Amino acid sequence: MAFLQSPNQKQTPKRLKKRLTEDQVRLLESHFNYEMKLEPDRKIQLARELGLQPRQVAIWYQNKRARWKNQTLELDYKALQLRLDSVAAEKRRLEREVGRLRGELQKAQDIIIQFNPIHLPPSMNQSLQEEVTCTWENVGQLQVDDLFACLMGAKVQKLQN
Repeated sequence: MAFLQSPNQKQTPKRLKKRLTEDQVRLLESHFNYEMKLEPDRKIQLARELGLQPRQVAIWYQNKRARWKNQTLELDYKALQLRLDSVAAEKRRLEREVGRLRGELQKAQDIIIQFNPIHLPPSMNQSLQEEVTCTWENVGQLQVDDLFACLMGAKVQKLQN
C-alpha cells in the first residue's frame, strides 16, 4: 500500500504515551506540593528516583502547574460568585428596608399634616425639593412646624408670621 502514498506524505511511527505508575505520580505530587517550581538539580534527582527522563519530569511539572492554576481560578471564581450573590441579596434587602422606611416617613408626614395643617407660602414649595438639613441645638421642645418642615425636606425656618 506504500505505492498509494504521495511523495509529500512521510510515514512516521506514532509515539505511544508512556503512562506514569501510581507510585511515580504519588511521588511527583508530594514533591509538587512541597515546591511548585523545579530546580535543575532536583529534576535530575527526581528523574533518577522515578526511572524517567528529566524532560518527562519537567513536562509533568509544567502540566501540573497549568492544572493547578486552572483549579485555583475556578475556586476563586466560585468564591467571588458566592460573594456577589450575598451582596446582591443584601442590596435587595436594603432596598426593601428603604421602601419600608419611606412608607413610615410618609405616614408620619400625613399624621403631622392631620394634627397641624399648614398652608405653605408659594416660595416654600421649591424648598421642599431640597436636601433635608435639620439640626436643633439647645432646644427644649421642638415645634410641630419645624418638625414638619424638616420632614418635608425644607430648610428649618419658622413658618409662623
